[in-house]
Amino acid sequence: MTLWMHEVRLLLRQRLTMVALALLALLTVAAIGAGLAEVSRQRAAIAAIPAAQSEDIAAIAAYVDRSKDAGSAAYYSFHPTWDSPAPLAFAALGMRDVAPYILRVRALGLEAQIYDGDTFNPELAVPGRFDFAFVLVFLAPLFVIALFHDLVSSEREAGRQRTLDALPRGGRRLWRRRSVLRFALLWGMLAIPFAFAAVASGVGVLVIATVLLLIAAYLLFWIALAALVGRLRWSSVTNAATLAACWLVLVLVVPTLANVLINRAIPVDQGAEIALAQREAVNRAWDIPREETMARFYAGHPEWSTSAPLPPKFHYKWYFAFHQVGDESVADQVRAYRTGLERRDATARSLGWVLPSVGVQALLSRLAETDLRAQLAYQDRVRAFHGALRRFYYGYLFTDRPFAKSDFDKAPRFDEATGAPTQ
Repeated sequence: MTLWMHEVRLLLRQRLTMVALALLALLTVAAIGAGLAEVSRQRAAIAAIPAAQSEDIAAIAAYVDRSKDAGSAAYYSFHPTWDSPAPLAFAALGMRDVAPYILRVRALGLEAQIYDGDTFNPELAVPGRFDFAFVLVFLAPLFVIALFHDLVSSEREAGRQRTLDALPRGGRRLWRRRSVLRFALLWGMLAIPFAFAAVASGVGVLVIATVLLLIAAYLLFWIALAALVGRLRWSSVTNAATLAACWLVLVLVVPTLANVLINRAIPVDQGAEIALAQREAVNRAWDIPREETMARFYAGHPEWSTSAPLPPKFHYKWYFAFHQVGDESVADQVRAYRTGLERRDATARSLGWVLPSVGVQALLSRLAETDLRAQLAYQDRVRAFHGALRRFYYGYLFTDRPFAKSDFDKAPRFDEATGAPTQ
């Protein structure tokens, strides 16, 4: 214990080391604070949905109640869906920074609503934002380099290495003590603020333990790399330059090049192209006989085929029918788009087995439920809810049932867990 305390005192005298540790702690706290603030903002926005929805529906219900027209109710009513952040989302915001977590949908064509303006673009997620994952993956290795690049070489350059090696508990034991001490301090600067924030956010014990082990494993990788470079017996400056080059290659250059290669190897159309194709199909319906549209709709949805023929004037059931036909016309594109995204994501995650920076970021995003898989799962819940909305309004439209003010309360409500409608 005396030797350990002696090493601690020596380390405390190294002003640059203490500044580096303090800076890492400050960056960690700032990143966690930024993540918690963003998650709090998103939760506040989601919490405000019911009040805003009630106000909107009340205004629409007062208008529709005069005509009892189900088509007007379906056309003007927006229905909110949302994806609440998981407890660990503050640590790795992931796709929540570039993809919508609140989406208000109507019973009209869904594909244009999901992909309008290509709000979900995975390529925008590459740089990431300043959160705990960014500090761990991108910045923590630099602090490892700062504390370990001259662990042995500085003593050799000062002429003290042989004396230290000759001490009773010197040599490898000495370097091991100093390495363990530096590793523990680096780990503490990252782990302690994270653990406090995670507990306060309600993160499960197993998830917290997994992240703490992940922090340790990532730091140990860079420490091992620094030790490997140190065995070459170069100068401290050369060690630092070599390790900095390794950081540049392993954290920035190779992942970026890999991302470019993956995108070229697995081409994927942008979501805006799906929205455009869906709109073209919808607009085309105005230029063809209405009976042709209805025939296509009834072929896919025979349960409504007993509906009365269209009247000479405009009827909303034709309008909603060609919106659904428009959705179905781009179904193959939607499947191809999703398949392409999933293949890109799987390929990128497999890269994490050889690039620790990619692997750590992918695992953190998965634990935080902020990765592509989580975003696609949210879209699946939106689709399930939208299907329920269509069936609800079709029950009025295709049977010419009047839609009264009280019927608004019967409309499905989004269930975040499954997307299945609730009353």
